[in-house]
Amino acid sequence: MHTTTLIDRIIELALVEDGEDITSKAVFSETDTLEAVMIAKAPGVIAGCAVARRVFSTVNPSTSCRFEVEDGACITPGTRLALIEGQACSVLKAERVALNFLQRMSGIASATAAYVQRVAGTPARILDTRKTAPGMRVLDKLAVSIGGGVNHRMGLWDMVMIKDNHIDAAGSIPAAVTRTRLACPGVPIEVEARTLGEVEIIMGLNVDRIMLDNFSLQDMRRAVELVASRVPLEASGGVNLERVRDIALTGVDYISVGELTHSVRALDISMIIKERS
Repeated sequence: MHTTTLIDRIIELALVEDGEDITSKAVFSETDTLEAVMIAKAPGVIAGCAVARRVFSTVNPSTSCRFEVEDGACITPGTRLALIEGQACSVLKAERVALNFLQRMSGIASATAAYVQRVAGTPARILDTRKTAPGMRVLDKLAVSIGGGVNHRMGLWDMVMIKDNHIDAAGSIPAAVTRTRLACPGVPIEVEARTLGEVEIIMGLNVDRIMLDNFSLQDMRRAVELVASRVPLEASGGVNLERVRDIALTGVDYISVGELTHSVRALDISMIIKERS
């Protein structure tokens, strides 16, 4: 499914979830209009401007939502992000849904940017995972890319990921790789290694990436020396902001970070209605 279509479906579902705004309809007439501004209340990286704008236009195409910053911009508390003008009930119906997307995506982008900054000067690149909010993956991963990270596979379909359960079921790493290569010709293959011995086995199988699962820093360095840049290496497991630079300094190519999307702290953003003069 095309990304734009999928985002539209996510927005529509969120609006259906909220239902009819009976409070605003009781207070405002159909001809009442209002102006509002979105204000950042915390520092971070903004992400989701186009998505928030799309929410307002989906509720009412005549609503104007003009962002004064772009995705990826570093913002500080008090930064004015957007000016919204339109029919009162439409603006208020869209408000929370737009903010929910904007705050979550900005939280993800901000966390990603912090990790990217922490590994600056090393070859390592920060990857996301599939540990995303159900139904929100396209937006979660878009936010990671805005924050400077790299998207791992989008789902189960666009990359072969041979992990411990697949290896155990197939009987060996070579057997699992052979089966998947026959079933999925041309699809990139990544294989999880649990030991340095498994790294040696995987190196002879011409795969596209090796995942070092919960390796110690010492074993990561040994794996980097062993592989000698012949296969990209991804470190996974036990990654946090305090430890990520030490991991990057081992020489691995990628570091996957689940908490970018599974433990999101939303960026604090408010919409304030401008008083009538």
